[in-house]
Amino acid sequence: MTPRINPITPRLGWDVLSPTQLEQIHEATLDVLETVGVRFPSERALDVLEENGCGVDRATQMVKLPRAVVMEAVSAVPDSYVLAGRDPACDMLIDGRHCYLSNDASGVFVRDHHSGEKRPSTKADAATSARFVDALPNVSFCWGPAVTSQDVPPATKALHDAEAVFTNTAKHFQTVTTVGELPARYLVEMAAVIAGGSDALRTRPILSFMQCTVDPLAHDGPNLEANLVAAEHGLAGGFMPMPLAAGTGPATLAGTLVIQNAGTLSGVVLLELAQPGVPAFFAGAPSVIDLTTGGYTGGSPEDYLLAAAANQLAYFYGVPMAMGTMATGAKEPDWQAAVDDSLSTFASVMTGADMMNGCGLLDGSKILSYPHMVMESEIYGIVQKVADGIVVDDETLALDVIKRVGSNGTYLAEKHTRRHAQDVWRPTIWDRTPYDSWLREGKKGALEKATETADEILAHHRPEPLPEDVAAELRAIVARADAELAGA
Repeated sequence: MTPRINPITPRLGWDVLSPTQLEQIHEATLDVLETVGVRFPSERALDVLEENGCGVDRATQMVKLPRAVVMEAVSAVPDSYVLAGRDPACDMLIDGRHCYLSNDASGVFVRDHHSGEKRPSTKADAATSARFVDALPNVSFCWGPAVTSQDVPPATKALHDAEAVFTNTAKHFQTVTTVGELPARYLVEMAAVIAGGSDALRTRPILSFMQCTVDPLAHDGPNLEANLVAAEHGLAGGFMPMPLAAGTGPATLAGTLVIQNAGTLSGVVLLELAQPGVPAFFAGAPSVIDLTTGGYTGGSPEDYLLAAAANQLAYFYGVPMAMGTMATGAKEPDWQAAVDDSLSTFASVMTGADMMNGCGLLDGSKILSYPHMVMESEIYGIVQKVADGIVVDDETLALDVIKRVGSNGTYLAEKHTRRHAQDVWRPTIWDRTPYDSWLREGKKGALEKATETADEILAHHRPEPLPEDVAAELRAIVARADAELAGA
């Protein structure tokens, strides 16, 4: 039976930073937090920080975080916790030993993979994207959804997105579009209905929150309010800086890492001061500015180094990490997309990112392509096999078999071969057919096979449905939110 989710458990590792360099970035980060500070534009956040010994300037909303407060707060993050799925087979153990992939989130266009045309996304597309994620074992959780509901009231878009996700996948849902206290409370209410109540949701958290920071060295007020609501209910939360070197971060990678580290660390400190021991995580998508356009690169050598180093820093503090991965700048699922996605996934896995966000979007996380997501799932499988390394023991050395087969023999009929043949990685869409067969079959390559796979999933995959009374209650909550918030 095909597993519902398929995390990577890497045996191999890659250290981009030496222990000395980690310590240097850590010390520089504490210096910045203590002397420059971070902006927290939320009265509730300022109250929490001031009550716990931070220097708060109410006029500027800048907060200076003493070293001792930072280190004590970050030490309260649990060593491990579960991000639950509606289906227990989709539970993710966040313990520093597994890497889980999600889809990318908050795209605004869908690419028709037959005509090549792109169009604005709708709530129906958000639902379809969640259903597609539900079908792919290599995609362990739903981040987002992949595209947003642009045909609903903007003030309640996140709740419409959530309804689309909850009703179309039994995998864990991590929201990245829910901002503000009231929308967050509505979303927690929706999750509690599915889980069986607030206490049941705390026991089996089918929902977690991620928010972006405002680089450099600032948070967004509604984002802070949403994550504080999550923490109240024992739900995991994290903050994702996205500094651009030479733009919203220094031109040097080390300096940009300080900005990245200060942003995500300060957010986790707030959550732990507000609710000590609440599950929390670091997040990040550091990159470099495109020196021609001034925009986000969506794939560069610096991105892979920054991602790997940020993951190392998370483990330096003993905090789980969610790293932006696979967000290619390519406009189509082409060789550029393959290179970006392969190297970014390699960097994230080899440095142990607990969560990797995520696959499926092109053009710097704007355009959803289903064949692209299928091909990224294949890339994930390749990296999974590489990260597994080489096992050397009596069984794998196979001396008895080698002696028995001897010179000029074959291993095909050996029991040892039958035991280990399943260990050999096999492609699902990569083309390995003989050239003549490839010609006869219409010159189908990876993209053509991925398109066939995507069409098959879209036509036939149906997720485990919510009970109708639960689905009806979700609709009622969203309608209530529309009535209260849509005019905001």
